[in-house]
Amino acid sequence: MAFRSRREKLRSILSGSACIHPGSVYDAISIRIAEDLGFPIGMFGGSVASLAVLGDPDITLITLTELAEQMRRMSRASALPVLVDADHGYGNALNVRRTVQELEAAGAAGLTIEDTLLPAAFGEAKTQLISLEEGVGKMKAALGGRSDPSLVIMGRTGAASITSIEDAIKRAKAYEATGVDALFFTGIKSRAELDAVTAATRLPIVLGGAPEDLSALDYLASQRVRIALQGHAPIAAATQAVYETLKALREGTPPKNLKGLASLELTARVMREADVKARSADLLGLKR
Repeated sequence: MAFRSRREKLRSILSGSACIHPGSVYDAISIRIAEDLGFPIGMFGGSVASLAVLGDPDITLITLTELAEQMRRMSRASALPVLVDADHGYGNALNVRRTVQELEAAGAAGLTIEDTLLPAAFGEAKTQLISLEEGVGKMKAALGGRSDPSLVIMGRTGAASITSIEDAIKRAKAYEATGVDALFFTGIKSRAELDAVTAATRLPIVLGGAPEDLSALDYLASQRVRIALQGHAPIAAATQAVYETLKALREGTPPKNLKGLASLELTARVMREADVKARSADLLGLKR
């Protein structure tokens, strides 16, 4: 399959002995920059997808179609393997199966399915979880939905910050038993909690939103953590840069006096201008 090499790279990271940081990506430009800088994989977060595609907060307004299409755009632009936050799979277990099929076709190297109750229940401000049984059903549906066995499927739980670390471990062990490839945890607050998770499970671990106490890569690697997220600073930086540039223009700053703009060299590299010129010469008879 065309995307198998990307998925095998992600599997290689999960089966290795080191812990790495992924690059947060959300469109064709960001993924090319991450690739050029040498990030081994990209992370396409649900909150980032909602912001990049809709300009909305992370309250599950984005649809599967929109998420998959954005992933497809990134797959076209770069060969960097991407792990996609597929939220709750956009519905029940049958929807999860469809989610896996669409993201596999869009070129994702891997995806996570979580056990958060999404969208939020009526009248409930506090984040809730689906039942363990429903979570297990979703993991089974995700595994049954993939046609390429190299596609990485991760079981994700936020129970550590919603219910308890004991519940997180119980859920992780149940998801592990379904045959998922890795376990994704959010809300782990201390080394003691991570140590407990590691002792109770056997699969590679991915951490999201970990505190400073869980930032040492050597320690994380020793606890079977293979990927540790660093948040989504790139889209925040891009938002600030666009704001400052438009503000300056609105206030009358001449374009030539603007600060912090990408150089022509960087822009040409991101656009793969040299490749386009070479193809134009070969296929359209244009001079290089």
